[in-house]
Amino acid sequence: QVQLVESGGGLVQPGGSLRLSCVASGSIFSINAMGWYRQAPGKQRELVATITSGGSTNYADSVKGRFTISRDNAKNTVYLQMNSLKPEDTAVYYCNAVVTRPTGFRADYWGQGTQVTVSS
Repeated sequence: QVQLVESGGGLVQPGGSLRLSCVASGSIFSINAMGWYRQAPGKQRELVATITSGGSTNYADSVKGRFTISRDNAKNTVYLQMNSLKPEDTAVYYCNAVVTRPTGFRADYWGQGTQVTVSS
């Protein structure tokens, strides 16, 4: 099995910062890409940022200039540095990984989510 475990969520004031981490483990041959998605109450899950194994990144327009995604391929870990946080960033943040299993099967895997609340 493949497991993704997120950490680093919590309560922060507007303008503050938070750093999320996600570690992938299990039966993994390779990880093609990792990313962060978020889901606020009453809204669909949306892409926040992604990063490929080669280091190419993509960001949602709403977080450009404020969030930075990075990864450590050797540790199967992805990070999301969130600065200048706004109340609109409040959501459950989910880690995603495109994983190739030793069998050659490739699929998306998701973490359990970590709550980020931005409030004064």
